[in-house]
Formats: sequence, structure tokens, C-alpha cells
Amino acid sequence: MRPYKVGGKTYYPTVVRVGTKYRGTASWYGPNFHGKKTSNGEYYNMYELTAAHKTLPMNTMVKVTNLNNGRSVVVRINDRGPFVKNRIIDLSYAAAKKIGVIGKGTAPVEIEVLGFDKTIATLASGAKKEVEIGNFGVQIASFRRFEGAQITKKRYAQVDGRYRAVIKKFIVDDEPLYRVWLIGFESEDEARDFIASGRFPGAFVVRE
Repeated sequence: MRPYKVGGKTYYPTVVRVGTKYRGTASWYGPNFHGKKTSNGEYYNMYELTAAHKTLPMNTMVKVTNLNNGRSVVVRINDRGPFVKNRIIDLSYAAAKKIGVIGKGTAPVEIEVLGFDKTIATLASGAKKEVEIGNFGVQIASFRRFEGAQITKKRYAQVDGRYRAVIKKFIVDDEPLYRVWLIGFESEDEARDFIASGRFPGAFVVRE
């Protein structure tokens, strides 16, 4: 979320709300960047459903709809760009192929913010599931070792009498990653207010 400068221009990443929509021109990037590091430190995989955006928070999940043909895809923001005038998002090869951007190279699109974190991608296998993204939560920690996650879960089994900790297992870089989430929030605003209290530095909003 830190400001950064490219080509003499400073960009300011900003907080966004679920449901926010934008329109603009999408492009895509592929083989020349495959295997290189993205702005958040991951390695770009042109066959995954990801995208680059200049200001959306990393790990924001967005639905991108090609306005020429109505086809949609859900992608996770893990890179910065495109730094070309009048372009709003740079799609991975796989994402661009799904909505028919590969041939022409660009297309007018609508972007809708669905939520945050990688978990939504596992629910986005079909058009109906793209919006079935569950309840809000807050990630408070992550561990490579299950034992660490288990200790944290027990420590925060009950928070404020309203929220409880759960462990979510993910595979990142071919290794398990155990994330501890607090669940039970009724809205995004409630989750953000909880984060703003500062009790868990580095916490962020997720969707179940």
C-alpha cells in the first residue's frame, strides 16, 4: 500500500470497498514476464488467473467483464501496472484468454471488486460461483508450521465474545501455509473497524 513512482509519476494505492466498479481498457502480458517476480514478490505465472493494477491493494479479487462479448473472469491482483496511457488492468495470459482479449490485445472492460485474498479464486470455477464468496473475516496470522497456527487458534478461540479463530490451509510455492482467520463479522465495515483498533498489526480483510 506504499506510494511508488514509475516513469516520474507517483501512484498511491488505496483502500477499496466490495462492490466498487471501474471501467477502462484491459490488456494482457505473458511469455516475456513468465517466471519473473511480480510487485508483491510472487513469481508471475501466465497460466494463473492474476492481474496487474496500478492502485488496487494486493490480493484484491476482482471480476473482469469484457464489454464486447459479456464474458467474465475472476482474478487476483498481485502486480503493478499497466503503465500505458488509458489502460486500467493488465491480465495474465490465462485470464485474457478466458474473456477473449488475446487476439486483439486489448478490450473495454468493467472491473468489480469482489473481496480480498486468494480464497475467492477457489470458488470462481463457474459464473455462478464468482459472486458466492461467503462471509467476511480477518486474517490475523499465517504460519508454515501447523503447530504455530494451532497455538494461535487456541489463544483466540473467542474474541470479544463474537468472533472465533479458524485455520485455513493453502498451498503456496508448493508448500502448505496455515492462515489463522477470525470469523463472525457481519459486514466489511465491521471487519475494517476491528482492524482499525490495532490489536492485530498487519491484519487484513478476507472472505470465507
